[in-house]
Amino acid sequence: MDQGKSGFSELAKQATLQPQEMPAAIITSNQQLLIGVAKDSTFQENRVPLTPSSVGLLVNNGHDVIIESGAGKGANFSDTNYSEAGARIGYDKKQVFEAEILLKVDPPTMEEIELMKPDQLLISALQLTSLNADYITALQKKKVNAVAYEFYKDSSGSIPIIRSMSEIAGSTSLLIAAEYLSSASGGKGEMLGGISGIPPSEVVIIGAGTVGEFAARAAIGLGASVKVFDNSLFKLRRLQNNIGERLFTSVLQPNILSRALKTADVAIGALRGEDNAGMCVVNEQMVMQMKPGAVVIDVCIDLGGCFETSEVTNHTNPVFRKHDVIHYCVPNIPSRVARTASYALSNVLAPLLMNIADSGSFHKLIWERPGVRQGIYVYKGQLTNRFVAQRFNMQSKDIDLLIGAHL
Repeated sequence: MDQGKSGFSELAKQATLQPQEMPAAIITSNQQLLIGVAKDSTFQENRVPLTPSSVGLLVNNGHDVIIESGAGKGANFSDTNYSEAGARIGYDKKQVFEAEILLKVDPPTMEEIELMKPDQLLISALQLTSLNADYITALQKKKVNAVAYEFYKDSSGSIPIIRSMSEIAGSTSLLIAAEYLSSASGGKGEMLGGISGIPPSEVVIIGAGTVGEFAARAAIGLGASVKVFDNSLFKLRRLQNNIGERLFTSVLQPNILSRALKTADVAIGALRGEDNAGMCVVNEQMVMQMKPGAVVIDVCIDLGGCFETSEVTNHTNPVFRKHDVIHYCVPNIPSRVARTASYALSNVLAPLLMNIADSGSFHKLIWERPGVRQGIYVYKGQLTNRFVAQRFNMQSKDIDLLIGAHL
């Protein structure tokens, strides 16, 4: 027995000397972030990047949020709503721009870039169509890190902010069309959709992307007859599969499109080219043949538009008549429903901020998350997005190499 005990003790002693598995590291949110939310001064931009509820989530997790006074006014969020959620209210823009992470909807102005500091993280839209090379150069000189809504991807590979805004634009475009078909808005006095005994409204949608899909969903839900055109068979098939029912689809054949427009009550332009520019596929002759009082919603007007007769309008004066066809050509349709759009932005940005904290730093997060890395267009003052570089005839550097060099 003594030998048995002695042998067992020796065996146990040897076991303790063997290499043991290390316990898995517990990831904790140990980095406190200072987040600034700046007020957008762009004409009729009413959205805000963070809602009070998301601010409350961030504050409860130990982060400091300072929001510029009046930033949420356009979306009907008061300064009191934010202060009650735990945010500090900044009455001087310089206070907000002292934050290590800066959130905006539109790109910062040149004056705002002057207030920025090295290694600051900017998360905002880029809106290349309204910028020039001097703007990118100004960001580079400040040696900031900039992430664009248009490029940032989630774990599924989709661009969540652009998709959310496109869903809103698609659904809202049908509500706008319904408004301008009514007598109260100077329309021909028809209800968009259909009821028993009355032929349904005819809706032509040009573009089978996210905007087109959600416009089709809204139109079908109201009982309208829907025809969708696109130059991509893949997008047309995907739209039908996503909607779950058969509807009229066609590639962009001018004769077929022209016949569809002649009887259409509503036409929605949501077609973008491979370079993300609008595609003008409806000429003035086609518009002249449309029914009197028909409504055109050109969602792509900020990219050049899909209708030859389109002209940029605004939320104050949103429509004009040409060839007796009502044209609604307001860029930034989501800003029309700013509160909903702000919730959509916040649903993407708040988790991103939490992920930065959980990773320990933004630089560690972009090493771990390729989708976030793809959203960067300026990193430590270096231009890293090839598309931006090509557009402005500038030089870009490989983001992976830059990140590796700074870790």
